[in-house]
Formats: sequence, structure tokens, C-alpha cells
Amino acid sequence: MMHFPLWKKLSVGLVCLLGLLLAFPNLFYSRVEQANDARALIEAGQTGPEIEAQAGLWPSFLPSGLVNLGLDLRGGAHVLVEVRVADVYAERLEGLWPELRDRLRDERDAVGTVRREDGPEDELRVRIGNPAAMEVAQAALRDVSQPVVSLTGAGSRDFVGSVDGDVLVVKLSEAEQQAVDERTMQQSLEIIRRRVDETGTREPTIQRQGADRILVQVPGIGSAEELLAVIGQTAKLSFHPVVRRASSATVEAGLDELVLPSLDEPNTWYVVERRAVVTGEQLVDSQPSFDQNGRPAVNFRFNAGGGAAFGAYTAQNIGKPFAIVLDNEVISAPVIQSHIAGGSGIITGNFDVEESTRLAILLRAGALPAKIDVLEQRTIGPELGQDSIEAGRIAAVVAMLAVLVFMALSYGLFGVMADIALMFNIALIFALLSTIGATLTLPGIAGLVLTIGMAVDANVLIFERIREELKAGRGPSRAIDQGYEKAFSAILDANVTTLIAAVILFVIGSGPVRGFAVTLGLGIVTSVFTAMYVTRVLVAIWFERRRPKTITV
Repeated sequence: MMHFPLWKKLSVGLVCLLGLLLAFPNLFYSRVEQANDARALIEAGQTGPEIEAQAGLWPSFLPSGLVNLGLDLRGGAHVLVEVRVADVYAERLEGLWPELRDRLRDERDAVGTVRREDGPEDELRVRIGNPAAMEVAQAALRDVSQPVVSLTGAGSRDFVGSVDGDVLVVKLSEAEQQAVDERTMQQSLEIIRRRVDETGTREPTIQRQGADRILVQVPGIGSAEELLAVIGQTAKLSFHPVVRRASSATVEAGLDELVLPSLDEPNTWYVVERRAVVTGEQLVDSQPSFDQNGRPAVNFRFNAGGGAAFGAYTAQNIGKPFAIVLDNEVISAPVIQSHIAGGSGIITGNFDVEESTRLAILLRAGALPAKIDVLEQRTIGPELGQDSIEAGRIAAVVAMLAVLVFMALSYGLFGVMADIALMFNIALIFALLSTIGATLTLPGIAGLVLTIGMAVDANVLIFERIREELKAGRGPSRAIDQGYEKAFSAILDANVTTLIAAVILFVIGSGPVRGFAVTLGLGIVTSVFTAMYVTRVLVAIWFERRRPKTITV
């Protein structure tokens, strides 16, 4: 014990100094945050005197990692939405209809005429001229249907048909509905996450709740309305041939046609073909820009398949109008002037710069597979977050002072050494939180306060063991050595069980609960390190210099 190797002392000291260095930027949170944001803009290609001045607020050679503040500390937006998963059923049936129609027409000699009828959105109703050939029609449906791709739907087909007189009624099978629901939710989660990430916000919470709900919490954003403007729009982009213009929404249209309003032209509707030539799913990039007249616009680019389809259609339809449809509204209907090769183009409209930027983000992140309904929205002001920070800071300071005074009064010089280790412990926690980019929430502050109290538990066990060894008549060196060795198993057991509880909270918890678990778990690790190594190094250095004949703990 008294011959503590030099390399161990240096290693412990290096870890403590590194912790102080990594935690240091959090003392200048606002300044470092502004510098980090400015450097991110510079890397993205934006520059200017103001941005460069902000980038210089913090030296580039110093660490710049910060503990991210959660929604309850920083303020921001909280939104709970419900995904209309049933909307996807109608889209699947719409996609089936052209293929089923062509297949039935191949059997025209048996089934006779084939005509689609109006019906509920979750049904595709097909009337055939010869009801006696309904088995042939059902066989055609089986030919165009596919096996369900899911673990629970093995052996099932995605579409099933029933007979209603001379009408074949097609629906999604139950197994396919479950698979569609799951895919829709996973896709919605990913697209919302991409949209929020595109805005540059830090540490958003985006998680599924129940069967068809998604919770979105974004710290630092101005309001829930601002968040909904990003995630609430479906942003389904498609390009349709225009059949004709109309001045009324009551204009007659065929079953394979849609009547859509114009976004920019009042009292104007467009009749377009239901089937799109190209869809937004084939977009690979979109960027805000300006048109030839200097008005805000959006440039887009298709993938190889979309570019080929777009180029072929424009080559064959020069002089005809072409509708650009966004969320069932015609945002533009230009006349094709020439063959558009290369799979790129521009969307113009009555946009301002902010709207064109948001539209580019939405198109780049992808369209939501279904519309969402807002169930709950809440804006947490930064003032409330600041109040929470102040309350948490007061609680942490009071807890720390109480522990420092208690240890100093109870164990004298050894207690002061434990207090020094406690300071390093707090610095190491913040260093780890900054390094891994963890989010500190109000429950996380509670975990930090709890860690302050728990941090000295190991020292208490060690010091009490040293007292017992001294009472048993052992010398100072042997008593200190035995105190650390005999207390180790008890310290390990107590902290491992608490760490297991923190891991369970992190795995099954969500949001603030996980923040508490992260802070508590990191605090346990740093507490054991500071108790078993930092205080031991301090005691060893003191003992080597003083060589006391007797000690009092």
C-alpha cells in the first residue's frame, strides 16, 4: 500500500486531469454552444463575418463537447401524434388495380367486361360481366397477389377476395394488414427522425408509443407549431399527366382520374391521371434555390429509374401540361417545352425562402407513408427550463456542501481527501456525459444529486474498516492497507447491484427515466474509481511524506 507504484499514481492523475479538461467547456455553455453551431455552418459551406466571430468565441484547440440539455431544462416542443395506418391500405389497393385489371382483361373471353366500382377506401370492388366465371376472377387475383413477408403471416397472401353477386371484393388480408401497420410505423419513425435531424436540433427524443403513436420531443425549438410544420406535412410528391383544367371541384372524372385543387390559382382545379409517372420516392436530392426570375424555388433530382421515366415522358408529351402534386394539391402545372433529360428539374410556386427551404427538407427526408393526427402538443418555454436548472443547481450545491461538511467532521483529514475525490467525481461524470453526447434532464440532475450522496459510501466503508483495524492494534500502514482490501468486496457488491438497476431502467424506460439511468450509471462507475483509486493515491502521497506513527480516522 505504502509503495503505491509511480505509474499508477500518474495514471490516476492523468485520468483526473483529462476529466477536468473535458468537463471544463460546460462552465461556458452558451459561448461554446454558439462556437460549435458557427463551425457547423462553416463546414456546411455558409460563411460571413458574424458566423466567423461566433466561431472564435471558443478556442479550437480546447475540447468543445457539451452535455446536451433535455427538453425540461432547455425548453422546446413536445408533440404526440397518431399515424393513420389505415390510409396505406387504400394505397396498396390502388397499386393493385392496374395489374389486376390487365390480368382480368387477359381472361376477357371467360369473365366478360371488367369495370371498377366505387366502394369503401379499404376495398377494391370489381364488377365482371359473367358472374359464372367468378372462380376465374379469383384465380387471377391469386396470380397477382404475393406471399406476406412477416414472421406471423407465413403461408398467407397479401390480398384476399370475396364475392358479392357479380362483384369481386378485394381486401388486404389480416396478416398483410399487420405487416403494413408495422412497416408504416417504422417508416414514419425513420422519416420523422430524418426531418428533425435536417433542422440541426440536438438530441431529439423520437420514439414509438403503443401501436400507432409517436412521441417527438425536440429541445431548443421555438414552439410546437414550428415542429409540426416540419413533421406534420405528409410531403407526398408526384408528377401526373393533366387531363384538363376545371373551374369547379364538381367536374366529372373517371375512376382512373383525380380532381385536385391548385395551390396558387384560386377557383382552379385540375383533372389528372390517378397513376403518377414519377413519385417522390424516386427523389435522391432536393435543395432550395432560385428560378430564372430570382424567386425562391426547389431543385430536385431523381434516381436512375425515375430519371429515365421522367425523361421518356417529357420526350413523348412536348406541348402538354404536367402537374406537380404535393399532398393532393397541384403546386405547379407547367407545359413541357422540351425533352428533360438527366432526371432533374425545378419546382416553382409562390414560395418565400423559408417555405422553399422547408419543402426541400421535407422532400429530401422523404414522404410520410400516411397522414398523422396531433393528439397532444406542448411548448416548454426556456424560462421554465432555466428555473429547473436553477432548482437543480441549488439542490446539487446543497447536497454537496452537506456531504463535504459531514465527511470533514466525521473523518478529519481522511474526510477532506474524500471530499477532494468527490470533486473529481463530479468532473468525471460531466466529462463522460459530454464525451458520449448524453442528454441531461431534470431526473438526470436528480441522479446526479443521488450520486453525490452515494459517492462517499465507499469511502465511509473504507474508513470504518480502517478504524476497526486500528482498534485491533495494527499499525497505520497495515490498517490502511487492510481497510481498502477488506472493504473492496462490499463496495463492489453494493455498486454492481445499483448498476444493474440503472441498466434495467435504461433498457425498459424512456425519455427522462433513461436520462436518470444514464447519470446514475456513470456516477456509480466514477464513484468506485474515485473511492478506490483517487483517495488511495491521496492517502499514499500523504503517508509517504509524513510517515505518521499513529493516525486518527
